[in-house]
Amino acid sequence: MEVPVIDLAEFESEERSKAMSRFHQVCGNWGFFWVENHGVAVALMEEMKRHVYSHYDKCLKERFYDSELAKGLGPQTDAAEVDWETTYFVQHQPESSTEDDLGLGVEFREAMDAYVSQLTKLAEKLAELVSENLGLDDDHLKKTFAPPFVGTKVAMYPQCPQPELVTGLRGHSDAGGIILLLQDDTVPGLEFYKDGEWVPVTPNKGNRIFVNFGDQVEVVSNGLYRSMWHRVLADKHGSRLSVATFYNPGGDAIVGPAPKLLYPGGYRFQDYLHYYFGTKFSDKGARFQAVKEMLE
Repeated sequence: MEVPVIDLAEFESEERSKAMSRFHQVCGNWGFFWVENHGVAVALMEEMKRHVYSHYDKCLKERFYDSELAKGLGPQTDAAEVDWETTYFVQHQPESSTEDDLGLGVEFREAMDAYVSQLTKLAEKLAELVSENLGLDDDHLKKTFAPPFVGTKVAMYPQCPQPELVTGLRGHSDAGGIILLLQDDTVPGLEFYKDGEWVPVTPNKGNRIFVNFGDQVEVVSNGLYRSMWHRVLADKHGSRLSVATFYNPGGDAIVGPAPKLLYPGGYRFQDYLHYYFGTKFSDKGARFQAVKEMLE
């Protein structure tokens, strides 16, 4: 299966209605997709990758291969308990942790701040489109998440001599909201589970950004848009870069299904039947909404 591509330029054109309809289908049927014409500067994307590779080579690579996991890799390795990755996390909002002692250097920190600033605007745009497609106010998701938590997980999945013995990152769904991924140009490994099979996400093409939904989007949408199980495979041919920025609800945000998306509840079935017989051949969604309004 080929992962769908969402062209944000279409949402500013005469094809907007068609683009919104397709976006709704992709969000509901996939929960993950590529985005192009996203407004994030290509130069910043390339600078981020350059800094991540350089930092890995200088600060992380030797330490990883000297670790107990790497030195002890063998048939006895419990792949269910370990991940073949080296990673660090940087918080951007509501407070920044880029000054923490990660050895990133001034140029790397400045590039990351500029990159994440543009990426946050992209996340907010996607949040608006998601809210609109769900029939909610455009700012519903943004208000639900406010003040948002924005953070970046930088990971390298080092070249692995025996990738069949371990997973780069074990299968999971993401806890948060909207995840925007800048990934490797050449080394594969990311896979999403859909319709009973693992779908590989190819290395980056055409300066696209990969997007997937976390658990909180599934909750707010009342299950219409789902967070999807995914994993990273280890690779024996090269090391894979992954820069995942999370646009999540703030720690004190109260998250729940949008009331407008919930089925009506608390009615007598006989009362529903009386309404049903007069609207049997009309839209079911409109009937549910009318019953909800009757109960208010």
